[in-house]
Amino acid sequence: MIVVWLRRDLRLADQPALAAAVARGPVVPVFVVDPRLHGRAERRDGWIAAALASLDADLRRRGARLVVRRGEPAAELIRVAREAGASRVWWNRDHTPYARQRDLAVDAACRAAGLEPRAFGDATLVEPGDVTPARGGFYTVFTPFYRAWLARDRVPPAPAPGRLATLAALDTLPLPEPTGGGLPAAGEAAARAALGAFVEGPLAAYHEARDRLDLESTSRLSYHLRVGAISPRQVYAAVTAVAERSAALRRAAEAFVRQLAWRDFFVQILWHAPGTRRLPLRPPDVAVPWRRDAEGLAAWQEGRTGYPVVDAAMRQLVTTGFLPNRARLVVASFLVKHLLIDWHEGDRWFMRQLLDGDPALNGGNWQWVASVGADAMPAFRVFNPVTQGKRFDPAGDYVRRWVPELAMLPGARVHAPWEVGGAPGYPPPIVEHGEARRRALAAFGAAPRRHT
Repeated sequence: MIVVWLRRDLRLADQPALAAAVARGPVVPVFVVDPRLHGRAERRDGWIAAALASLDADLRRRGARLVVRRGEPAAELIRVAREAGASRVWWNRDHTPYARQRDLAVDAACRAAGLEPRAFGDATLVEPGDVTPARGGFYTVFTPFYRAWLARDRVPPAPAPGRLATLAALDTLPLPEPTGGGLPAAGEAAARAALGAFVEGPLAAYHEARDRLDLESTSRLSYHLRVGAISPRQVYAAVTAVAERSAALRRAAEAFVRQLAWRDFFVQILWHAPGTRRLPLRPPDVAVPWRRDAEGLAAWQEGRTGYPVVDAAMRQLVTTGFLPNRARLVVASFLVKHLLIDWHEGDRWFMRQLLDGDPALNGGNWQWVASVGADAMPAFRVFNPVTQGKRFDPAGDYVRRWVPELAMLPGARVHAPWEVGGAPGYPPPIVEHGEARRRALAAFGAAPRRHT
C-alpha cells in the first residue's frame, strides 16, 4: 500500500507519482489542507477546492476516493500511512522555498517512521537544476536558457490509470467548499477541454494576437496548470503535435512553447535563489526611492487610476481572478514606474487575487517589470498606458467591457477620455504620463545595476 500525497497535481492522467504507485499495487490518494498555505487567498482556495471536488469524482469513478486531512503534512501523512498499513509515501515535487522545506521535513519524518519517501518530477518540463550553464551557477538570462531547454528530451504524457485498488474505510474530512464565486469550470476534463479548444482555435494566430486584450487569444491554461489539473507535458505534446501536422501553425506553436520555457525559467530562478521570493535578484547599488502612496495603491487595486486600460485590467483581475499577460505587464509597469510603488505591493495583490498565483512566476515577472530581476525589462522602458490601450485594444472593446462608465465613448477615444471632456463617474488620471515617466527615469537612473 502506497500513500500518494497530492498537492499541485490534481489529476489522474500523466501523474508520475500516482502512476508509479498504481504499478506497485493499492494506493491511498491524500490531500492535506496545510494551514500555512490555505486561507491566504479566498478565490484561489476556492479554485483548489473545486479542482479537488472534480478529482474526487474522477477517483470514485475508478473505485477509489480522495482522503482529506488538515494539519501539519508530515504528521498527517504518517498518520494516514499507519491507518492504511502503507509502507511508502510518494509525491510529485513542488519547487517553492516553503514547499522544499516542507518536503524535506516530510522525507525525514517518513524515514524516521520506517516509511519509504519518494519524490517525482512533474511541475515543469525540465526540472530545476537539470539545465545549467557550462560555467556553473544558473541561468539569469532567458535566451541561453531557452536554447539549452529546447535541447532537452521530452517525456511523452502517460494515460490515466483504470481501476484503482484502495481502502474504502479510511476516515476523511469533508472536501473543502469552493468559495470566491464566478469560478471557471474546474478539474481534469475542463482542463483538457480548454487545451483542445485552444489548439483548434486561438493557437493558429497566437504569435500575432496573443497580446490583444479585446480577443480571446490566450490559452487560459495557467490556472489549470497551477493546480495540476493538466500537466505541462500534456500541453507541450498537444501544441507541438498540431504544429507537426500543419506547417502554417509552426510559428504560432513556437511562440507558445516559448511561454512554457519562460515558466520553467522563473521556476529555476527561485529554485536556485530562494531569497528572490522577497529580495530582488539584481539589487541596485542605490535603492530605488519607492513612494508610500496608500491612495495611489488603492486606486490601482480598485481600477480607478483614470487610465482606462489599466482600470479595465484591474477590474477584470478582481472580478475573475485572471489577467492576460499583456494586461499584467501594463498594470505592473503603471504601479512601479508611474506611481513608483514598490513591486512587492503588486506581487502581494496579485497573489491574493490570481487563480494562477504562483510564487516563482508572479515574483519573477514583477521583478522583471521593476527592472530588478532576471533578464529584466530595461529601467528606461515605461509603458504609456494610452499607447498600450490603442495598440492592444484598438476598438476599445476590452475597456468598455470592464469600465462601463466609458461605454458611450466610441472606438479608440475610450483610451483617453479626458481628450473628449471625460465621462460621468470616471476619474481623471491620478498622474500625468509625461511627468510620471520623467520621475521614473530619474528614480531608476539613480539606481545603477550591479549586473548587466
